[in-house]
Amino acid sequence: MGLTGKLLAQLAGKAAKTAAKRTKEALDPDRLLQLTMEGLVETARERHETDPSPRWRPGEPIKLLFAGYVGTRNTGADVRVEEMVRQFRHLFGDEHCDLSILTIDPSKTRGYFKTVKQVHVPQIFPKFLFDQVRAQHGVIACEGSMFKSKFASALTTMMAGALGLAVAEEKIAVGYGGEAGAMDASLEDMIRRTLGERALVLTRNDESSAILERLGVPTRVGTDTAWTYEGAPDELAEKLLRRAGWDEKKPVVVVCPIHPFWWPVKPDPLRAAVHGLTGAYEKSHFESIYFHESGPDVDARFDRYIAGLAGALDDFRRAHDVFPVIVGMEALDRRACEALQEKLARRGKPAMFVSDEHEYREIVAVLRRASLIVSSRYHALVCSMPAAVPSVGVTMDERIRNLMRDRGQRDLLLNVDDEALDERLFEAMHRAWSDPDASRVAIERSVARNLVRQGEMGVHLVDHVRAHHPRFPFARHLGSSETGGDGDPIAHLPPLAARQRLILERWRAAELGELQA
Repeated sequence: MGLTGKLLAQLAGKAAKTAAKRTKEALDPDRLLQLTMEGLVETARERHETDPSPRWRPGEPIKLLFAGYVGTRNTGADVRVEEMVRQFRHLFGDEHCDLSILTIDPSKTRGYFKTVKQVHVPQIFPKFLFDQVRAQHGVIACEGSMFKSKFASALTTMMAGALGLAVAEEKIAVGYGGEAGAMDASLEDMIRRTLGERALVLTRNDESSAILERLGVPTRVGTDTAWTYEGAPDELAEKLLRRAGWDEKKPVVVVCPIHPFWWPVKPDPLRAAVHGLTGAYEKSHFESIYFHESGPDVDARFDRYIAGLAGALDDFRRAHDVFPVIVGMEALDRRACEALQEKLARRGKPAMFVSDEHEYREIVAVLRRASLIVSSRYHALVCSMPAAVPSVGVTMDERIRNLMRDRGQRDLLLNVDDEALDERLFEAMHRAWSDPDASRVAIERSVARNLVRQGEMGVHLVDHVRAHHPRFPFARHLGSSETGGDGDPIAHLPPLAARQRLILERWRAAELGELQA
């Protein structure tokens, strides 16, 4: 074979590999969803060049669409978005904004998000987003796990797609209080191509900002948005606990389990067809064509995790006369809650509260009435911290790890796959229990810092909107000094409950004392 023949053979081989790769991608439902979303973003860009969508004009309310993961009875998602909405209403003024939010199931968010129009998002969402974003002046991505493949690539595709459509039409495109983590290469490419420099993501931590900056997306470091949640009165939790058998005397110890090992969910049309016909794969079925990770190894790891939680709680019950409670922060956690309850049954089944039967205000009330919390759910820790409840984190990813580092309590952090989870968790529970004052100081300091960060996010948001719409009628004191405001983070928070105000006052007094010393 001559040189030309070899070259042709190499080119033919390369073309065959490329064709095979593209065929594989075309058959991958996740990748097909991404390609469809990217195609619609490009279509929106081309349409906008010839037929621009209406821009906001002075005198009319600004239309903002919140894109997230509400409507699944996920306590954390619901609380953080409630507080995000409160903050936006505080900054923009109800008379100057027209807010909408995507919900997966309107029946599960009925009565939530005051003044906000709820819009049902279909499972196949690209064309729906294409139409919805056109009618808005901006998009706010509000999912906490905003850019990661850990749970479901489709969710990140929705976040990036909604923001990308807003960027394509030169609208406001902001990710608010989100996190970035490990992603499939195709998702990273999609974010790089669709978001570019016109979007702004206010992240929960430095690590998330580093990931997005590498992809060319501008960021500012902020925090989660659940810190300002006031919560229900203690009487609500006490009523619920009494119904569950609490004697009003024993300290309440809460455990929030999850299934850490059945993520991510992935589409599988063949399994979906078999499931629809025969009911097979029910245990691993998530919804539609999506299925959790499953198999003997997943089951074995889950059983070890549940056994570790149960062993530590059993040991703790023997050492202390407490009232144990199991809390499911999301409806999906019921399986883990029931498995843990069954493991603990020989000493009497603990009380159980799961969000498929209890609204978020009830779940958070129970958390804040506890004397100690063990949680694999990030928002169980965040929502309990304004009440300064000592807590131990058992983590599957970076979210709880980052939070415990911020608190300066890495000794109260364990991993879900720790080989000695039983013993190490009992020791961590004992440390948190034996020195609640130290925990209170560390937790309140973290709450205060995060309230300030949440306020700073409001400052960045006002500045970003002013850059798009200089004539928007924000109150004069809002925004940074560079845009004419006074830059006070606390002024950019929604009205705070007495509990959060007191924490801020203590923190400021402590900082002043340190400066004077």
